[in-house]
Amino acid sequence: MNDLLIQQLQQLRMTGIADMLKQQRAQPNTYCELAFEERLSLLVDHEMNQRRTNRINRLRKQARLRLNATPEELSYDNGRGLQKPRMADLLNGGYLSHHQNIIVTGATGGGKTYVACALGEQACRQGIRVGYWRLPRLNEHLHIGHADGSYTKQLATIAKQQLLILDDWGLEKLTVKQATDLLEVVEDRHGVSSTIICSQLPVEQWHSMISNGTVADALLDRLIHNAHRITLTGESMRKQQTMR
Repeated sequence: MNDLLIQQLQQLRMTGIADMLKQQRAQPNTYCELAFEERLSLLVDHEMNQRRTNRINRLRKQARLRLNATPEELSYDNGRGLQKPRMADLLNGGYLSHHQNIIVTGATGGGKTYVACALGEQACRQGIRVGYWRLPRLNEHLHIGHADGSYTKQLATIAKQQLLILDDWGLEKLTVKQATDLLEVVEDRHGVSSTIICSQLPVEQWHSMISNGTVADALLDRLIHNAHRITLTGESMRKQQTMR
């Protein structure tokens, strides 16, 4: 009977309850004095926690974040330009609720990708669907979509990401076609989801990196308006890590 109950719970995909029930059976002295509803509450809590953990792990896998970054390991060293109170506010997820963007700029090695991935990790923990792309790779992906007929499907998939991280923005000038494709991506997200952009270039130079001025105006207006800006300064984090 006991084995059958465990099997039934597993068939119902209540593996958390099944695992906790096994634990209660293995430690009868710990749980025997608890009332029925107290023991049931422990079973349900374990199931809910396991489902939450499984969902977070799925979101992490789907996000494909470039770095295994965590909010707890962010560095707030003096002179870096990263303010702990401001980051705490962003990590709470208010920008996601208000469908706002974040722009992270700074020199090579300054930790832009780490900050973005830490925000992405936190979003996964909050149950948010996250997608990470290096902009050159996204441009290539959309170019292939035009060729094989999957472009519309690609846009729909990207639009479903509640948080989109675009890394390496501004490494090379965008062609008219690339800028137009990117505008389609941003237009789908404007006012309904959030985007994080990492760039070595200050925002003031972005317009010159887009071949078509009209598209540049439309694209940057949607990205920059009401965006939170983080400007990282100081020595390269990679250089500091190498010297340690």
